Amino acid sequence: MAMSAKERKLSRLGSGKGAANGGGGGSFGARGGHRPPPAGTRRRLFAAFFAFLCAGAVVFGGVHAIGASFRPVLMTPWPSATLNALSSERRVQQAGGDGAGTVLPSVQIRHAVALPDHVLLILRDGSLLPASGQFECLYSVANSTQLHRPPLLVAAMPDGPSLVHCPAGPSGVAVSLSLTQSPPVTPLRWDQLVYTALLDSRDNSTILFAKGMNLRPGRLGVPSRYECVFGWDLSKPKFVVTSPVISAAQETFRCVTPLRVRRYLRMTADGSSNRKSDGKPMLVSIRTKGRGSSTLPSIAEPEPLPRPNRHRRTRHRQQKAHSMCVCTMLRNQARFLREWIIYHSHIGVQRWFIYDNNSDDDIEQVLSTMDPSAYNVTRHLWPWMKSQEAGFAHCALRARESCEWVGFIDIDEFLHFPGNQTLQDVLQNYSSKPRIGELRTACHSFGPSGRTKIPKKGVTTGYTCRLAAPERHKSIVRPDALNPSLINVVHHFHLKEGMKYANVGQGVMLINHYKYQVWEVFKDKFSGRVATYVADWQDEENVGSRDRAPGLGTKPVEPEDWPSRFCEVYDTSLKDFVHKEFTDPQTGNLPW
Repeated sequence: MAMSAKERKLSRLGSGKGAANGGGGGSFGARGGHRPPPAGTRRRLFAAFFAFLCAGAVVFGGVHAIGASFRPVLMTPWPSATLNALSSERRVQQAGGDGAGTVLPSVQIRHAVALPDHVLLILRDGSLLPASGQFECLYSVANSTQLHRPPLLVAAMPDGPSLVHCPAGPSGVAVSLSLTQSPPVTPLRWDQLVYTALLDSRDNSTILFAKGMNLRPGRLGVPSRYECVFGWDLSKPKFVVTSPVISAAQETFRCVTPLRVRRYLRMTADGSSNRKSDGKPMLVSIRTKGRGSSTLPSIAEPEPLPRPNRHRRTRHRQQKAHSMCVCTMLRNQARFLREWIIYHSHIGVQRWFIYDNNSDDDIEQVLSTMDPSAYNVTRHLWPWMKSQEAGFAHCALRARESCEWVGFIDIDEFLHFPGNQTLQDVLQNYSSKPRIGELRTACHSFGPSGRTKIPKKGVTTGYTCRLAAPERHKSIVRPDALNPSLINVVHHFHLKEGMKYANVGQGVMLINHYKYQVWEVFKDKFSGRVATYVADWQDEENVGSRDRAPGLGTKPVEPEDWPSRFCEVYDTSLKDFVHKEFTDPQTGNLPW
């Protein structure tokens, strides 16, 4: 019987071995009964088949390569943001350009906030920016036109987001940058905003810092009126996780961190990144409960606090890395920073947390001159207006794991020990009293001391005349002793139940507060004050308050007798100490 074409093809590809031996090995060979092709034929077939595969790989690979060369792909900036930025900047340098009009893929706008006099753009971590003169702020106005303005200030930290301060634009207008591919972002209001948040692994809570709830200063709010909401899109109630608020006070809210959130953060490298695959961050906010409930807009991405360390244990307690640390908040005080740090290092301060409230006086250059092996200084960008109390609470939490005691003093305040005791003597004395959580010390306010120009050798030797009576006090606290609400009124914190404060006598420890310096320095106070519940100097409010300069009023106009004001007692005790401890015997110079 004649075989079909299909059968003949199958017969040729059948098992040759079974047919040759006459057995029933290969069904195709047994059925067709044909002899297998000779060995040479088989080798030629194999070679042809292999060549076919190689040709296919080349053809398809070429098609892919050719297609890719004509399909530019916009790569996401994570996780290679730094490499993208460096590559772009290198191309700009090689081309001899100044960066204007250049797009840097790494620069991605995360959030925008409208403050009274400017717009704050917060960029993603890893955004590397050129000098501020090499790019512009863009404002999308009507008719698809754009306004171009140079930025006011650019601030960047190696381990955090970069900040760009743009001039204030028309209300409600979206803002972008000339060097980014990010779409324009409509700014949120600064005074109706959850602006930062911390995760506390000690009690599995989240601490939020928010403006807009208008809680009274120094008082506990009613936590049951609020709840926390976590999610990637807080405008969609079905896709958020809620948790109860534990405490509410001033601008600080503490709530339970939901188990689902804790699990998620553990899966994302212990909270080091809380972004979805599309780059959208997880946010947390505060929502009022009951009829007419509302959620505050938020840019707060929960940031984990340092985890509890296993400190070296002494007989009664665990010893932390530093016995004394300092927190301060400043703006444009760089010229006084070296003296303040070097002095306090000499008397026993070991760690500094500097909260920079929008300085534009090259503070980073001054800090770069400080030897990091001798001065453990951390600069933290804190762009939020009227938020000193929140900033101090934030700092107390960050310092808690490494600092036994933390002093909250300003850049013009210097701890002074007029007697025979030292800072370490005082701290050791009270460290043995576990129920003492705060040390309060009096402040002596110094005046211009007859000067009209900034003293060249520093404030500690330049101002020697003060008011007779001390004004208020400042505090050194144990972070572990603070009330969970973190209430503070700048000068002191509320403590946990059972803890108390101690007043340290003026003969043991006090603060020289160089509050009323030469007019060139003092007039800067009129530009605004960082405390939340204290009126600015130019506000017609509480004009007679002790927070003001007596008799000065609200206008930055220098009185004729300013150099001689606030001078009741000549006091050279700290000046004498500084000359004794710091003067170079060869040159007579001071180290700052």
